[in-house]
Amino acid sequence: MKNAVVLLSGGMDSAVVVAIARAQGFAVHALSVRYGQRHTSELDAAARVAQSLGAVAHKTVHVNLRSIGGSALTDDIDVPEAGGPGIPVTYVPARNTIMLSVALGWAEVLGASDIFCGVNAVDYSGYPDCRPEFIEAFEKLANLATKAGVEGAGLRIHAPLLRLSKADIVREGMRLGVDFSQTVSCYQADDQGRACGHCDACRLRAAGFADAGVPDPTHYA
Repeated sequence: MKNAVVLLSGGMDSAVVVAIARAQGFAVHALSVRYGQRHTSELDAAARVAQSLGAVAHKTVHVNLRSIGGSALTDDIDVPEAGGPGIPVTYVPARNTIMLSVALGWAEVLGASDIFCGVNAVDYSGYPDCRPEFIEAFEKLANLATKAGVEGAGLRIHAPLLRLSKADIVREGMRLGVDFSQTVSCYQADDQGRACGHCDACRLRAAGFADAGVPDPTHYA
């Protein structure tokens, strides 16, 4: 089995990506990032998901994005309960760039040519680092900036959910045996991982299960 690094937040999308990578025959090295987010129950969820889906390793790296703030997830800014125009305040500056960079470093150490992430450009909140153009640009950067890219076989950034709807993601997860009750997507979940049911992440998640015709296993406060 070839090694792959898979970014695993503990949410439903990244759990499905772990399952996809496993189904494609990769030995999954799951990577979570404690970046100063509002709650850490999603990291507890990531540990559960990594174990249940057969990751060969699970690492959590600490990067303190709360020290720069600028987001409702890393600063004293209220999480909105309704969408609005423009990029929402739940956008975390440079988060996906930083996470993929950490994944890139671990991939080099492992001798892995493949990195998976769960970004989605269909049912998402309008984040600029969830677009196809970002993934393409980062892959180019990865191959320019690393020994593996210059001297090795090259690196690939996989975003298998990029063009799927939330309902499609639910269906794919069900097909691959993902236990969605283990995942946490809410922006302001409590210490037990129970969701608020009102934030953008909760609304998108609930709509995905409803549109897929699958009972919602989310634990709500």
